[in-house]
Amino acid sequence: MENRLQYGALTGLRVLDASRVLGGPLSGQILGDHGADVLKVEGPEGDDTRQWGPPYLGSNSAYFSGANRNKSNTILNLRDAADREKFLALLDQSDVLIENFKPSTLQGWGWDLGTFLQRNPRLIHCRVSGFGANGPYGGLPAYDTAVQALCGLMSVNGDEASGPLRVGLPVVDMTTGLNATIGILLALQARNQTGRGQLVETTLYANAVSLLHPHAGNFLSTGSCPQPTGNAHPNIYPYDRFETATGPIYLAVGNDTQFRTLCSELALEDVALDEHFATNPARSVNRGVLRVVLRAALSERDGRAMVDLLVRKGVPCAPISSVQEALQDPHTAHMGLLVEMADGYKGVASPIMLSETPPTYRMPPPTL
Repeated sequence: MENRLQYGALTGLRVLDASRVLGGPLSGQILGDHGADVLKVEGPEGDDTRQWGPPYLGSNSAYFSGANRNKSNTILNLRDAADREKFLALLDQSDVLIENFKPSTLQGWGWDLGTFLQRNPRLIHCRVSGFGANGPYGGLPAYDTAVQALCGLMSVNGDEASGPLRVGLPVVDMTTGLNATIGILLALQARNQTGRGQLVETTLYANAVSLLHPHAGNFLSTGSCPQPTGNAHPNIYPYDRFETATGPIYLAVGNDTQFRTLCSELALEDVALDEHFATNPARSVNRGVLRVVLRAALSERDGRAMVDLLVRKGVPCAPISSVQEALQDPHTAHMGLLVEMADGYKGVASPIMLSETPPTYRMPPPTL
């Protein structure tokens, strides 16, 4: 067992990653981190994100490097018939195909969505697209932020002053990559039972809509369209940003016991007993008044000392750290969440930790 799974849980799995940008490549990287043999197919110009810089890590853009480690690569010009035959020959040897070709591009090459499974019936064909092939938006191009805008994510982010605001991470692309990976693993499990592969499809649009919790549930329950809440949670309070004498902190008080503990440490015991604040529904309705009370109580406190005291008494909260502070946090080092490899590569480790088959980091992102 140890030798057979020497690189991780997916040792021996052959993946052909013909995707570009982020959703598909991230899925390929996750599979590679856990032992799969991933071959990235690029056109002569390379993945679009190779040009998404500066900054660069060695000869690759930092953006490209973030989603393409643990892969080897080959260059094929799929506009050329001979290279398309080479691609199909690689497909014959693969367990998984990840691709995000446009339907019109496939048609131009004489292929369709059924071509790959007809050729290799055991193949798990994972297709990542913006909107799917059919429907009002079928076949249209999509990038993360445009889909954030279309699917309501921007409408609930930000506040009255900012207006609708882009989430500061490519959250739709990354969720799409995660769900593509889940779909691939589900299909592999089904193949273990049936011997047959299948098409796995996930779209940026579907993933963006799936991220609307709890706003979608709130709307479906009330018919009232959610509004931007800034740093506050729409259903829970105090779940918000507060200024202290030494900088901002975030309180994430999720139940009445935590609220009573918070009030005790702030010498606000009478507030915890007030019927307007004693339960979360009451606090949520009366959040405007409660926010003023808490702001006054916290404004003279040392934020980091307050956080340290509260979390050790069971109240979730945190200082609002920069990216630099998060990556240099001692707990980040303790959990081994940063990876350094050859060719100057630095990246964030896999967050999926298995006791018997941990992830491995074998190859830096390939140069073109």
